[in-house]
Amino acid sequence: MRPTPITDQQINDFILAGLYEDVREGDHTSLATIEADSRSRAVLKIKDYGVVAGVEMAERIFQHLDPTASITVSKPDGSDAVYGQIAFEVSCNTRALLQAERLVLNTMQRMSGIATLSSRFAFEVGDLPVKILDTRKTTPLIRFLEKWAVKIGGCENYRWGLYDWMMIKDNHVDAAGGIRAAITRAHSYQEQQNLQLDITVEVRNLVEVEEVLNIGGITRIMFDNFELPILHEAVAVVNGRFQTEASGGINLFNVRKYAQTGVNFVSVGALTHSAQPLDLSLKIVG
Repeated sequence: MRPTPITDQQINDFILAGLYEDVREGDHTSLATIEADSRSRAVLKIKDYGVVAGVEMAERIFQHLDPTASITVSKPDGSDAVYGQIAFEVSCNTRALLQAERLVLNTMQRMSGIATLSSRFAFEVGDLPVKILDTRKTTPLIRFLEKWAVKIGGCENYRWGLYDWMMIKDNHVDAAGGIRAAITRAHSYQEQQNLQLDITVEVRNLVEVEEVLNIGGITRIMFDNFELPILHEAVAVVNGRFQTEASGGINLFNVRKYAQTGVNFVSVGALTHSAQPLDLSLKIVG
């Protein structure tokens, strides 16, 4: 299942743009060598170990190019997979198959890599009352695919952009003249624009934590690059009055320690910016 903000129109636009980038006026090699009415069967081979993602997207790509395409899925989105397994078999027009091949593989390899890394983070904290969040550190124009993959892997989506959540970070605080000024202006702006957006405030030390607690009027306090002993103290100081989030320098080797401080959320940019693509191939078998 795709995250709620992802629409059919967004998927269709991506497919059209991806095919235009790769095919333009035609796949001349296939047009020259393959008969127009030829049909083929192909399998998506998994040549790695991880979590499969992007199968629904692949189905949409094949069916866009050939509405008669038939797909039998063995490994739906979110499935664990090992080297040598088959994710799906597709039967369709051969020219359509070859046009779809690279867009399908590029999309699925990227999404599967992100889903695999997300699943590992989720596993590390699976018994703790914390949620692992992605960030805006995504590839331009395919954020929706990468956030979709994060969800498939078992982690959660944070804000989708600058438009759906207000996050007052250090640069905002410094440019506004302080935390109080930044929060006050955020509330005034929302009132003027008739908005009701959640507000996160990034803090850099315990002094700023106390300042935010005294001001209030926010949703979440984000502790940026706090060392673990200080993070424990900060969570205790907040004492459940607002949501809490840890961010900065968090990886697979230390995420559990951060989660054990009692924060509600841990945001990890690495979910999308450091995931390695899963090795996949599409081979004609008949």
